[in-house]
Amino acid sequence: MIISDVEVHVVAPAGTDEVIAGSRLGWVFVSITTDTGLVGFGECSNWARNSNAIIGAALNAVRETLIGRDPRTIEKLWHEIFRHYTYLGNRGLVTTVLSGIDIALWDLKGKALGAPIHDLLGGAVRDDLLLYTHPGGATGDEAAANTRALLAAGFSAFKYDPFSAMIQFHTEYLSGDIARADVRWSAEYMHAVRAEVGPDVELLIDFHGNYNAASALRCIQALQDLDITWFEEPFPPEGLAALRQLRGQTDQPLCVGERHHTRWDFAPVLAEGLVNYVMPDVCWTGGISELKKIATLAEVYFVPVAPHGALGPLQAIAGAHVMLTVPNFYRLEILAPQYIAMYDEYLTAPLDVAAGRLRLSDRPGLGVDLDLDAVRAHADPDWPPRS
Repeated sequence: MIISDVEVHVVAPAGTDEVIAGSRLGWVFVSITTDTGLVGFGECSNWARNSNAIIGAALNAVRETLIGRDPRTIEKLWHEIFRHYTYLGNRGLVTTVLSGIDIALWDLKGKALGAPIHDLLGGAVRDDLLLYTHPGGATGDEAAANTRALLAAGFSAFKYDPFSAMIQFHTEYLSGDIARADVRWSAEYMHAVRAEVGPDVELLIDFHGNYNAASALRCIQALQDLDITWFEEPFPPEGLAALRQLRGQTDQPLCVGERHHTRWDFAPVLAEGLVNYVMPDVCWTGGISELKKIATLAEVYFVPVAPHGALGPLQAIAGAHVMLTVPNFYRLEILAPQYIAMYDEYLTAPLDVAAGRLRLSDRPGLGVDLDLDAVRAHADPDWPPRS
């Protein structure tokens, strides 16, 4: 079996026109076809400012590396591509491209062997996967009402962006400062949620890497009486020294990882005991192969893993296959439930989500294929690039 074709799909899903900090939701898929007729699908979607077009172009540049190769040699191909582009800095763009390829190769291997990916990774240690989701809400009362509705649907853990004054800096960190009035408003927002849901519901706070050392500490202190499950990504990913400082100033639980790439980026964070959770992204850090390795590394330090998952449908499924095999799994992130229905429009079988849990099938590979008619019907208007 050899690879005969690699196709890139950059998608602008219908109904996602909202722009946040100059970016809107979009997806990048890759399909790898073999001479036997089998097709494997992967995803390596990103977020900020035309990045999906950049990823698509990079995938096309790597395409010839794969044609004629044996798709079963996943580890060999992973290292070859990772090392080949070391002069670009083989984290970020390179690992994102690798992620789409790696997921598609695992999908192919599962289909060739007639087994789901989780069986190939050692087999399931649980029957299904707990999820957490995003209630949203412009005010604390609105967020509380949204959370109450999701509780009724069976979810039991929720993530919030209460420090809305900082959303404009989502991908353009400058000073990292937040006004004290905004901190007070955000504290009132989250107190309204906690008062509504009671003490046993898990509440997570996302900082999006927007803060400096002083602001991050101030925001954490403003919410420290709410029993927050984690404070996520207080600093940009290069802020390792700031993370050390913050760890010494607060006993509140911290989480990082969606913008860390490969086991090498996670190693110092784990070895120094800087976080309580990690959240690698299967579409950014190197795919299924690397997510499994990061989870095993985190297991050594007794740190739970909760993969980042706020983009497309194959991201959720690929991460789920790994987490089904991981002892130190916490929860899998998924966008608000209305996005699940949108995901299903692009898949040949719907996601099996019920009562705040995701269940995978025993079908081979990922267990689901992309609906290429739907994917091609919603191609990003900027893809392929204009000549």
